[in-house]
Formats: sequence, C-alpha cells, structure tokens
Amino acid sequence: MREKHKIFGLIGKNISYSFSPNYFNNKFKEEDIDAEYRLFDIDEINKVKGVFNQSVGGLNVTIPYKEEIIPFLDEISGAAKEINAVNTIQFKDYKIIGHNTDVIGFRKSIEPLLKAHHKKALILGTGGASKAVKYVFKELNIDFKVVSRSDKADFTYEDLNEEILSEYLIIVNCTPLGTFPNVEKTPNIPFEAITDKHLVYDLIYNPEKTTFLRKAENNGATIKNGLEMLQKQADVAWEIWNR
Repeated sequence: MREKHKIFGLIGKNISYSFSPNYFNNKFKEEDIDAEYRLFDIDEINKVKGVFNQSVGGLNVTIPYKEEIIPFLDEISGAAKEINAVNTIQFKDYKIIGHNTDVIGFRKSIEPLLKAHHKKALILGTGGASKAVKYVFKELNIDFKVVSRSDKADFTYEDLNEEILSEYLIIVNCTPLGTFPNVEKTPNIPFEAITDKHLVYDLIYNPEKTTFLRKAENNGATIKNGLEMLQKQADVAWEIWNR
C-alpha cells in the first residue's frame, strides 16, 4: 500500500527567495514520492506551534529561527546540541527532535577547496549558520575569528585591514546581506586586501553570485556560494526524516 501524502517544509521569515521547495518537490516528482514541500513563512517564532499542528513529516529551519526554535523542541541531538542551533526537525515517537545538517553540508562543500595555506578563517556573522561553520572549522583544525558589528565578536568590521586579511585566507559570509532582492548589499570588508590566495565562501545561494563573491572574484579569490551546502544538508535532512 502506498504511503499517504506527506507535507514537509521550511520555517523562516521572509523566505520567498528559498530554493528548498523547488529542490525537494523536484526530488519527490523524480522519485515518485507522494509528498510536497512548502514554505512556512512566519513573522514570529511562537507561530511555529501552528506549523507543528499541520501533521508535517519533517521541517527545515532557516534565518532567523535556528536558535529561537529550540525551546519548542522536545530534544536536540548531535551537533545541534553542541552548537545550540537547529536547521532540521524530525517528528519521531511523538517527540519533536532538532538536528543540525548544516554542519555536514558546509563541510562537504568547502573541504574540496581547501589548500595547504588555508589555515585561518574569518567568519562573518554570529547567527545559527555561523555556529555550524565554527563547528566545522574546529573539526578541520582551522583557526578562526568571528567578525560582527557587536563588540562581543573577535573583530568588528572596522577592525579589518590588509594585515588581518593577509593572515586569514578563508572568509565565510554567514550574514543575510546580499540575499535576493537586496542583492547590492554586502558585508563591509576591505575587498582591496583580497588576493588569489583567498577562499571566499558565501552561504547565500540566491543570487548565484552575490556582490560579496563578485568583488572577491575580481581580486582573484576562489569563490563558492551556498547552493551545494543547501543540497547536501537537504539530502541528510531527508535521511533523518525517513529513519
């Protein structure tokens, strides 16, 4: 007997730009899976209770709720527990369980690009995605510093200069700056200090090449957007939902 129609989806705020519905719905069509993937665009985290009541088979979580979602869960596991950020929700044995598949997606997408001189990284932003990136760099024994407008970070954007960028040859944008439709926005870093030794990664995937990546590429850097990370973490999420 064929399983009944299942609903999956993405929880976030102002997420009409997301490629996730297209990715999953194409997967369901190609693999003849009776399911659909929706956007649950909520303007405050308390409304997640209404999403949970819709008999969903599994959920992803994105900006700005990867940390705010945690009090609404029964438990969190693995990397999600250590970094205190959730991007995948599993419904199992009457429990709502949080996982983090960003860790796997980011590691698999950046690791092939790493070279011997890529020993130190700057992480732009302090949100849930930033925590996943920090987790991966710890696993890879890559030293890192966090950059933010907050004085609680290792560096503020005003601190950044040619000397710092000559030392930190990996730069990862974990902020939403530059996401469609505000495509001209970019973190305020000294792009003139970027060289062909730099690896510059933007977790944003829409647009395909952000202003941040374009400026880095113009100075010879190796660049990467977040699409492959999205795809790889989505595949892991699908495995979790079907355990």
